[in-house]
Amino acid sequence: NPLLFATVKLLSISVNTTVSLAPRSFSHLKSKTCLSRTVCSVEVYSVKVDCKVASRFAHTVITSSALNKANSSQEVFFEVDLPKTAFITNFSMEIEGQTYTGEVKEKEKAKKQYQKAVSTGQTAGLVRASGRKMEKFTVSVNIAANSNVTFILTHEELLQRKLGQYEIMTRVKPKQLVQHFEIVADIYEPQGIDFLEAYGTFISNELLPWWRKQSAHISFCPTLDQQRKCLGCEGTLIDGDFFIKYDVNRAETIGDIQIVNGYFVHFFAPSDLPRVPKNVVFVIDRSGSMRGIKMKQTKDAMLAILNDLAEDDYFGIVLFDSSISTWKESLTKATKENVSEAQQFIQGITDLGATNINDAVMKAVDMIMKGKRDKKVPERSVSMVILMTDGMPNSGESSVPHIQENVLLAMGGNMTLFCLGFGDDVDYSFLDVMSRQNKGLARRIYEGSDATVQLQGFYEEVASPLLSEVDLRYPDNLVNSLTTSHYKQLFNGSEIVVAGRLTDYSLDNFLVEVFAHGFEEDFIVKGQASAQEWDILYPEQEYIFGDYTERLWAYLTIQELLKTGTAEEKGNATAQALEMSLQYSFVTPLTSMVVTKPETDEEPEGPLIADKLTEVDGDPHFMIELPEQEDALCFNIDDRPGTIFNLVRDQLAGILVNGQTIGDKKVAPDGKVNTYFGRFGIIHQGLGVRLEVTTHDITVSQDGKQAKLFWSDTVTKDRSLTVTLRDSVRFVVILHKVWKQHPYHQDYLGFYTLDSHLLSPSVHGLLGQFYHGVQFEVKDMRPGEVPEKPDATMLVKGQELTVTRGWQRDFRWDVKNGENIPCWFIHSNGNGLIDGNHTDYIMSGLFKTV
Repeated sequence: NPLLFATVKLLSISVNTTVSLAPRSFSHLKSKTCLSRTVCSVEVYSVKVDCKVASRFAHTVITSSALNKANSSQEVFFEVDLPKTAFITNFSMEIEGQTYTGEVKEKEKAKKQYQKAVSTGQTAGLVRASGRKMEKFTVSVNIAANSNVTFILTHEELLQRKLGQYEIMTRVKPKQLVQHFEIVADIYEPQGIDFLEAYGTFISNELLPWWRKQSAHISFCPTLDQQRKCLGCEGTLIDGDFFIKYDVNRAETIGDIQIVNGYFVHFFAPSDLPRVPKNVVFVIDRSGSMRGIKMKQTKDAMLAILNDLAEDDYFGIVLFDSSISTWKESLTKATKENVSEAQQFIQGITDLGATNINDAVMKAVDMIMKGKRDKKVPERSVSMVILMTDGMPNSGESSVPHIQENVLLAMGGNMTLFCLGFGDDVDYSFLDVMSRQNKGLARRIYEGSDATVQLQGFYEEVASPLLSEVDLRYPDNLVNSLTTSHYKQLFNGSEIVVAGRLTDYSLDNFLVEVFAHGFEEDFIVKGQASAQEWDILYPEQEYIFGDYTERLWAYLTIQELLKTGTAEEKGNATAQALEMSLQYSFVTPLTSMVVTKPETDEEPEGPLIADKLTEVDGDPHFMIELPEQEDALCFNIDDRPGTIFNLVRDQLAGILVNGQTIGDKKVAPDGKVNTYFGRFGIIHQGLGVRLEVTTHDITVSQDGKQAKLFWSDTVTKDRSLTVTLRDSVRFVVILHKVWKQHPYHQDYLGFYTLDSHLLSPSVHGLLGQFYHGVQFEVKDMRPGEVPEKPDATMLVKGQELTVTRGWQRDFRWDVKNGENIPCWFIHSNGNGLIDGNHTDYIMSGLFKTV
């Protein structure tokens, strides 16, 4: 569109900015050509991904170099997708011969350091967002004219074996031709490589791996011409995922054990074991929220899953909404006739009602226990419950802790629980904890055309148990600090990994025993673990990061500590996980990477951690973060749907933001009228630009011309819009999608402000008045109506207010699910906190100032 093309220098709009492995320039708009000299003034001339794998432990270094060819400084961005299971271990920037290296710090200390910098007018720029398998790491820095910058990011992870293979996935989106582009992987597996394949979603030619003894070397180094979409084109073909998949040769005895520098790791996945029959009950949510595509995909997946049952398996089906029903009252053998009958039953499922998870799972447990008591199922069999749901429990027992306690007591360690959570509305944390309490796991099923494939893929992972009650034993006097060494089951195509520390650093052998229940008899193997000489195995290679077994042990230990379930254990586990995260420089949920940003004429030195946002999201609620007080304030505005409020007004900067509320489709049974923001109007008077954002579309207007984007046009799934006003503030608008058939709620918008300190001291509005802080004091804390939400007295603006400690949802890091952030809640529409009354901020139009 000509208008959008003409205004790109003035207004940068990013609809959930595309992830990029290399730096990107000022404009976030996707385009096949340069939109301006500014956009093309940053040349990415080198990108390298170097991955080394030693015994499944992957160490990846991503290096990207760029040159600012402009005659003025430019902001350069570095964006990387990395696996969710990986820990960042290092990040550095090299600018004009000077290296700026990151330091891992406790998250709260890092946040305070950041807030202190922001309060003095400094900026920061690291944002992390989640996808299905990947997390996004983003950082930006100003680079002087004709200067270079090199970004170096290192992350580590333990590759997990699924369906008989390990997978290394690299997402590459350089967005331009790169002079030196290279992906290199070296895999060192002492057991030897059984098979290896490498391919990219963006290339059709077959890649050739170079084999060398027990290692594999894979490289992908396309020339500039090979990167081009067509002869003479500037567009790049490299836009997608690069995969390496492999497996190792399997020992028939105790497995593969590596001993290096006082630490060991044991990989256990014996080959050629017969499968153990299973008893499985499928618990399927048929509540109203499953209507439509989710129910269809569930049915399609179940039809395929039932076909995959072995004839010696026993199965049951429980359906639930507010009530519970079953296909048959007891477990049934998976004969062809019974499977066919069950498939007909699945096809007849209809959706209606609420969500009674507690009674549904209890019914499944009863069916399995009855089958065991009546000796209907094989004595040597594995029992499991697979729960599929998309919502929160809201019928029958609805207390999450009570449901988790009920399920734990009922299962009693006699079976495993697997939970599959559909979409964005499910309480995934509830399912995750409940699964782990019962020796299983939870998996989020993302809404999309491949949801059926996701369901089937999960089932394939657990379809063929080989062993149960697997106990791996090591000498108590020689080994300590073990990771988990007892597993409920071992499934075909998976692998058990145990790591530990040796009491004697020089010890190079010890006894290992494995006990488990097999198909017809107990599985018992014993053997001697002994150290292998890596320099003999790989004589032409330097020693492969020699402390990898220690780091692998630390990685596993931290992962397990972070998943500790009970409240009594959680405190000590969190403290230990934090200590180890800092010791081994892992960026985990408890730590942050802090990088000191180089000082420039435009920008003083400051840390790179996370930008401060002021948000309004939801009912509509407002949350104000106050870095100097290290706290937050929040309040709600209750008014009729359709009301337009002024959020930000800066007359000196010529910036105006108004928001219009919408209501529920109809009044809920409890009589409460919920309101949300459904429309925003943003004006930059100096640029003559107007931006209107609704739950359907985004319209940019200038000089009587318009350009329109639709949320449905975006190929991304996080539904976020970033608006950057030249030399000033940035705003973020998030679209929250609600199930279309929901009887009451509808889609709504959230609004966030970045770099608010760049606005003038005279900025005002419901949000704007807090951009430069507010002083308050809290005293006389006392019990409130709810035990976990105490009341207190707040002294603010010369008044004493009764406030309540509560939470508001913060969607800055997790657009879909949000995070509970503690804040002081001011009642009565914020009266006493905001200047005047909330009605003073009501406007007559979306772009009006009165």
